[in-house]
Amino acid sequence: MDISVFVPGHITGFFSIENNANPLKNGSCGAGFLVNRGVLTDISSCDTLEIEVNQGDYTVINEVLKILKIEKPVKITQDIQLPIGAGFGTSAASALGLAIALNEFFSLGYTLEECGQIAHRAEINLGSGLGDVIAQMGKGIVLRTKAGAPGIGEIKSFPDEEIIIATKTFGEIDTASVIQNPEYKKIISDAGLELKNRFVENPSIGNFLDFSFEFSEKTNLMSDEVSELIDYFNSLDDILGSSMAMLGNTVFAFASNRDVFKNMDIEGLNIYELDNIGIKYDKH
Repeated sequence: MDISVFVPGHITGFFSIENNANPLKNGSCGAGFLVNRGVLTDISSCDTLEIEVNQGDYTVINEVLKILKIEKPVKITQDIQLPIGAGFGTSAASALGLAIALNEFFSLGYTLEECGQIAHRAEINLGSGLGDVIAQMGKGIVLRTKAGAPGIGEIKSFPDEEIIIATKTFGEIDTASVIQNPEYKKIISDAGLELKNRFVENPSIGNFLDFSFEFSEKTNLMSDEVSELIDYFNSLDDILGSSMAMLGNTVFAFASNRDVFKNMDIEGLNIYELDNIGIKYDKH
C-alpha cells in the first residue's frame, strides 16, 4: 500500500504571536491564504528507512519521526513544490503531510486533528513556525481566531474560487530569528492583534489585502526590493492588492484574472490559484 498526502502552502498576511509554555497552545493569530501548490508526501513499503526530499533537509521529517517514535522500515518521499524559507509554510506542510501519511500507513489510530497537533509540536520544537499547521487545515483565506494547534486553536475559512495569486521570492528569512526576537515580537503582536480584531469585524478580500500591507509597513520587515515591487503592484488598476509573505522575503499579489500576471515582464514571477480544497490524500 502507498499513501499520498498533499498539503497546500500557506502565506500569512498579518499575525500576532501568542506564546505559551504548553506547545499545543503556543502559536499565533492572524490571517493568511492557501495556494494550490504545497508539499506532496508519499509513503511506501521498503526494507529500510529511506528518505528522499527534492529540496531542503530532513530536519522536519526527523522531528515528526521522533515524536511518533517511528523506527520501522518505510520509504518517505517529499516533493516540495514551493520555495523553502520564503514564507510559504513548507515546513508545516511537510510535517502535517508526513504525520497524516504515517498515521494512515501504520494504522496508528490518530484523528486528523491529532495529526495536526503532532505537526504543530514539530514546528514549535524547531522554531520554524507558529500558525501554519492549523491554517493548512482550512481552505481559501484562513483567519486564525485562537492561537494553538488544531483542536486547541480555532480558524475560520473564506473560500473564493476567483482569486489568482502571483509571488516573487527574493530569498529566505530565518523565521526563528524574528519570532524569537523580543523587540520584533512586541511590534508584530501589537500590530497583528489590532488588525486581526478589525478583520474579524469585517472579513473580506479587500480588507485582508489592505491589512496585510498595513502590517508589512508597521513591522518594518520589508527589504527595499520587496517594498518596490509591492508599490508597483499596488499602483496597477488590475491588481486587487499586494503585500509581503510573513515571514519570507516574498511578495504576493492578488488578481481576478490570470492574464494580468501572464502579461507582466517580471523575472521569477510564479502564478498560483487560491486553494479552496485543502488537504488531499489517496491510498493506492
